Amino acid sequence: MTKPTRYYSTKQEEYIANLLNCKRQCSSGSTPFAKGDVIADNWLFECKTTTKPKTSFSIKKDWIDKNFIERVEMGKPYSAIVYQYEEDGTNYFVLDETTFKKLYERFEDND
Repeated sequence: MTKPTRYYSTKQEEYIANLLNCKRQCSSGSTPFAKGDVIADNWLFECKTTTKPKTSFSIKKDWIDKNFIERVEMGKPYSAIVYQYEEDGTNYFVLDETTFKKLYERFEDND
């Protein structure tokens, strides 16, 4: 039996929320106040997954633009798109250049 798309999305969102000790936004995007799928004090995460395993995954510019707008609306300094190629697969985080540079510099300073 095929499971609904929402099953896979919720599963990924709950995993990311638990992984990062954040909060999952129920019905994200359905209200003007609850943006993003997973939120933390400084971060807004938009999760994307597939219902069947894939060997490629396209990150749409529209997703990035929407994530940026929602991050600003929610007053968060950082955001990322999180995607996975298959259910329970590795999650990959897409960051903008400025955020990545801050993370990179922080790691370099600690070596």
